[in-house]
Order: sequence, then C-alpha cells, then structure tokens
Amino acid sequence: MEENIKKDNIRKEENLVYIKTKLMTDKVLSYCPGCGHGTTHRIIMEVVDEMGIQSETIGIAPVGCAVLAYEFMNIDMQEAAHGRAPAMATAMKRLMPEKFIFSYQGDGDLAAIGTAETIHACNRGENITIIFVNNGIYGMTGGQMAPTTLPGMKSSTSPYGRDVATMGNPLKITELIAQLPGTYFVTRQAVHTPANVRKTKKAIRKAFENQKLKKGLSFVEVVSNCNSGWKMAPVQSNEWMVENMFPFYPLGDIKIEGELVK
Repeated sequence: MEENIKKDNIRKEENLVYIKTKLMTDKVLSYCPGCGHGTTHRIIMEVVDEMGIQSETIGIAPVGCAVLAYEFMNIDMQEAAHGRAPAMATAMKRLMPEKFIFSYQGDGDLAAIGTAETIHACNRGENITIIFVNNGIYGMTGGQMAPTTLPGMKSSTSPYGRDVATMGNPLKITELIAQLPGTYFVTRQAVHTPANVRKTKKAIRKAFENQKLKKGLSFVEVVSNCNSGWKMAPVQSNEWMVENMFPFYPLGDIKIEGELVK
C-alpha cells in the first residue's frame, strides 16, 4: 500500500508543470480576472524564493489596485503614502543597506502623484528596484485618464478619447528616467504570454542581482491590461494591448549596465 502511494507521488512529481511558490500567501487575490498584477506578484515571489532572500527582502506597496499587495506576498512589506514609495525605499535602503528593497507601483502612483519621487530617486541612483505596472488607466478609482493613457484612448474622464491638444501627451516615464545617470538597468516587459512571463522574470531577477552588486537603480516596467477599466473581456483586452499599447510602449531593454540601448 505504502509502496503504491510512493509510486503515485513520484508520477505526480514527474508530471508536475507548475506549483505555487510558498512566498505567495493563500489570500485570494483582489484583482479582476485576467489582470496582470497577480502574475507579476507571482514572478517577484518566485525570484525572491529562488534567490533565497525572503528574510532579506522588503517590498513597498502603492496606493492603487495593488494597495493590498502586502496581503499576497509572504515577505516584509510596508505601505507608502500615494506616490511616495521611492522616497520610502530610499530611506529603507540607506538605513538597511544589506536588504533587498523594491517598490511596486502603478502608473497613477508612479507617473502622476509620484513623478517627483520617481525622478529624483532615479537621478540619485538609489540602489533599489522599482517595479512599475502600466495599464494606461486608473484602474482602482473608476477608469479615469492616467498620465499613460494613449492618444485617442477612451476613459471615464476622456469619453471621446484623449485629445492631445487639450489633455497633453502620454508620459513615457520609463524612457525619461532611462536618460538619468543614476539608472543602471531600465527595461519594459509584459506578462500576457508564457514567453513574456519568462522574460519579465529574467528582468526582475537581474534587477535584484544588480542591487546585490550595488550597481544603482533598476527599473522594470510591466505593460499590463485593465480589462475592467478598458471595458473589455480579458482575452480581448490582451489583444488590444498588443495592437495599441505595445506600439506606443515597445517592449525590450532600454538601458543595460548604465548604457542606453541603441
């Protein structure tokens, strides 16, 4: 009987494709079905687990859809005031330089109210990791236009589409901070396919390794969908993202080892 159970367990292990990392809690995710936040959370925790740095890592949650990130990641976490995560990360890293510090922020948190904190932390070259989830809209508060909303893109506050003449151009903050001397690694990735998930995980791993080597600031943007804010089904929103978001926010490395990618 015991021998048969052992054989069954071996077969299960041999056929195992995926198992949830122990660094994700059992708390049910609060994100809309199809949202990229959950996948991005999982990737970060897999990297922390694989690097064996759970007790050495501190994450900073934003104000926005991921405001409850501390309930899902089984690491030390701190909540920051809206947009102030890079400032808090700076203080933590300077007080505890041996720790791995990362902020997790959406486009409203990082590129609107937190623009100043983001730019100055990047310009100083703080030895931290910033993970930026860009879905081009304010997802949590009702689908309003964000700094990253595309030209012509509809939202609850731009029902006829973003008019650049009156509402300004979308802010490509990732390209902006890549120009700053303090940034060491700047990349833009996505999580809508298995291949893209692997690339994003590799980028986040690189960002944490750069921090260990004291290279300066690493910035990982994750372009995501917002099917509820965009008023689309999850599959449709991913297709719309590929057709519309990616041409404006192209995926790939922007800065490697302190040098802009040509």
